[in-house]
Amino acid sequence: MSFAKKTILAASAAIASAGLVAGAAIAETATDKIARAITAAPTDITDKATIMDVDGTILREGSNGWVCLPGIGLIPGDEHPMCNDAVWMKWMKAVSSGTEFSTDVVGVSYMLQGDALVNNDNPMATDPNDGGMWVQDGPHIMMLFPDSGIIANLPRDPYVGGAYVMWDNTPLVHVMVPVEAKVKSN
Repeated sequence: MSFAKKTILAASAAIASAGLVAGAAIAETATDKIARAITAAPTDITDKATIMDVDGTILREGSNGWVCLPGIGLIPGDEHPMCNDAVWMKWMKAVSSGTEFSTDVVGVSYMLQGDALVNNDNPMATDPNDGGMWVQDGPHIMMLFPDSGIIANLPRDPYVGGAYVMWDNTPLVHVMVPVEAKVKSN
């Protein structure tokens, strides 16, 4: 099995288990989830965005093609909201179904409330003590590109300042564009 297929299958398992963990948490109202989801992006996006729970339930229908979620299923219990364009929703569907992802256009996702602590090199890493490059971004935008050559000259180190590549050399590669400074914690 290829590295790409193994990575996507592992991510799928993580998303599936996240759904089970999220279901065990104290029940939140749809109104609470919508309120959190709309903080992920500017209001000119969120005012007309579809709001979808992490389990796929539509909490509010939208009309502008954007989908906002009150959390992300990649990390169990994560409540960092995100708003995705159609390309990012295709990426998330591919990850959750274990299928390959590709795009011929740029994709954009907003996470203006920040993100959880993740390993910048390995999307499947779960232990911050594993010696990997761990990062927790504050407000940021994420971008997907149709050709990895476009991002070849961007840094892979999240602490050099500005945009950087996350999960390089995996099918989940994307560009992080922080909108606030961050400090490396040890």
